[in-house]
Amino acid sequence: MTKLTNKLNLGTENIIARIALTYSLSQGVKLDPTEMKDSGGKSYSKSVLFGDYSEYYIGLIATHYNFHTSNSDIAKLVKMHIDSGLQLLNTEIKSKDLDGFEFFVEKIHLGKS
Repeated sequence: MTKLTNKLNLGTENIIARIALTYSLSQGVKLDPTEMKDSGGKSYSKSVLFGDYSEYYIGLIATHYNFHTSNSDIAKLVKMHIDSGLQLLNTEIKSKDLDGFEFFVEKIHLGKS
């Protein structure tokens, strides 16, 4: 995550984690929490990861999977979607020489096509 944070230059790692989570969700893929692998990495508290907006991010996961926000799999799915989103973002920008602003402007432009 540190390399991606530095490459995109969008702020702290928790910002990149939020982007990765939502980017993964935007792909429409549903991950299986029973297949979670320990990827090592850092662990963040809910307040550090999401700030004052944890209920929104948890709501996104719950809506995506069509279950209640109290579901015991939410924490696993958050981690899995962050990992998935980081991998997707990393793959996409690996060969591009773009900063974060340019990368997301490109994504917005593609979304309008």
